[in-house]
Amino acid sequence: MLKPPPMRSLLEKTFTTHDGTQLFYRHWPATVASEPRRAVVLFHRGHEHSGRLQHVVDELNLDGFDMFAWDARGHGRSPGERGDSPSFGASVKDVDAFMRHIANHHGIAASETAIVAQSMAAVLVATWVHDYAPQVRCLVFTAPAFKVKLYVPFARPGLRLLQRLRGNFFITSYVKARFLTHDPERIRSYDEDPLIARAISVRILLGLHDAAERIVADAQAIHAPLLLLVSDTDWVVHRAPQEAFFERLGSKIKEKHVLPGFLHDTLGERDRAIAFDRMRDFLARMFDAPFAPVSLRDAHRQGYAYEEEQALRRALPAWSWRNLNFALTRVSMRTLGRLSEGIRTGLATGFDSGVSLDYVYRDRAQGRLGLGKLIDRGYLDAIGWRGVRIRKQHLDQAIGQALSALKSLGMAIDVADIAAGPGRYVLDALAQSDIAPQSIVLRDYSDINVARGRSEIEQRGLTAIARFEQADAFDAAAIAALTPAPTLVIVSGLYELFSDNDRVARSLDALGRTMPAGACLVYTGQPWHPQLELIARTLTSHRNAEPWVMRRRSQAELDELVRSAGFDKIEQWIDEWGMFTVSLAMRAPAARCA
Repeated sequence: MLKPPPMRSLLEKTFTTHDGTQLFYRHWPATVASEPRRAVVLFHRGHEHSGRLQHVVDELNLDGFDMFAWDARGHGRSPGERGDSPSFGASVKDVDAFMRHIANHHGIAASETAIVAQSMAAVLVATWVHDYAPQVRCLVFTAPAFKVKLYVPFARPGLRLLQRLRGNFFITSYVKARFLTHDPERIRSYDEDPLIARAISVRILLGLHDAAERIVADAQAIHAPLLLLVSDTDWVVHRAPQEAFFERLGSKIKEKHVLPGFLHDTLGERDRAIAFDRMRDFLARMFDAPFAPVSLRDAHRQGYAYEEEQALRRALPAWSWRNLNFALTRVSMRTLGRLSEGIRTGLATGFDSGVSLDYVYRDRAQGRLGLGKLIDRGYLDAIGWRGVRIRKQHLDQAIGQALSALKSLGMAIDVADIAAGPGRYVLDALAQSDIAPQSIVLRDYSDINVARGRSEIEQRGLTAIARFEQADAFDAAAIAALTPAPTLVIVSGLYELFSDNDRVARSLDALGRTMPAGACLVYTGQPWHPQLELIARTLTSHRNAEPWVMRRRSQAELDELVRSAGFDKIEQWIDEWGMFTVSLAMRAPAARCA
């Protein structure tokens, strides 16, 4: 077993996460100066806390690295009911807030940061890397809990049913310390540690499972270099999803080591020197090489998302069950479905049109006869439309934060939306803030949307500061002609509809040249959707009533396009299902963009 060096000095701190909660963390400063500063951030297993990672800091013995570890919400010395969080997605956003705190408060860039995450925390971090696309140097996952062994037949369906009936409740872990490690000292310390949270809430357990399934299925979207350490004799989590995740991983640099005889607590095992040697070697190689993030600029021409899009454009065999099933859905929508106001609007204008989205935002079921209203309620409650409405809430937050940022910088507040639909959602968001813009320019390509938007401006009495223009959001000359030069631009629900990165880049580059330094850009993305094929096979687009086929653009791909245009992302929001993102970026100084 490793003989650790003397313990490093320790600082105990807190940071404010996204909802104002103060979470506890530990910081072990580097003992040898390096330029630039570098960090390893440690994330503890479920039930545990950062105090149990002191030995990892000591045994890694990386003197030139600052080391950090938090107590996750509901664990250790952080607040919250033990083993619980508002949601799994809230915990993922806690990770984002923690990493932003390290970058902003401690001055260590993400590109100079490695992450070591164990068990459940590995799923948290994998979800964060997939959904938020940080440019971290590398990842180390040990025994990731992509699927927990519950042993009871039909445990997850049963828990979901009980959750619907009872609401959130807690389950005490069956795992004993002797199933985690062969190290007697680690067993003793686990059993005697009063800060171990032995229960976990069902919403976190099921949220973990759902997020893990999505991330394993879409691991191609993760490109950070990764070292995976698999415990060969793991009584806590299944190995097959770990293997599937590794095989699908989009990283050019990825390594997997299976550790014979190891139990679940990989870094606390009796023979953990083997694991530490693997980690130390991997980290040294990753930091010795220049940071070189993978470019996804040509993802519309090659790669998994391109291939997925092409498959959706190909016709299914005429007599296949899938084709017949989708054909029946199309017939149902065009007959009985017309009783629903939402379906009728989508059929008339395209389901991706501004008019259709405006109807979804209002979320008031309407229809002919009693049946039509019932069908409409089911239509509005589809998971995609629920995600769109959450996206609108996130847009409201992003716009409000952008207004506050501009005010704090003393900048004029001149707002533009280059594809506003009827414009209602923008005007509603601006009306929620007590910071008034000096000017509002709304644009759209559709005659219908322009007419409705102008009427909306008149009804709200905003004609003195607002106008609605007809223009193409991909026309660089039209964007350059925006007057006054906007300090807040909103692009919502547009780039997701167009697969071609060249086209999106032209629009973003034109915005980058038009907007002054310090200006804010709010943009949306769609890195994931569970009903892509249903949409492609049954719904029509506003573009010549053709099938609504979408290419998923990963957050990393979208952020690269935004960054290339001269913007730095400063905040992001995403729904619990990982479908729709809203991001806030700031126009960098000209020197940064040169």
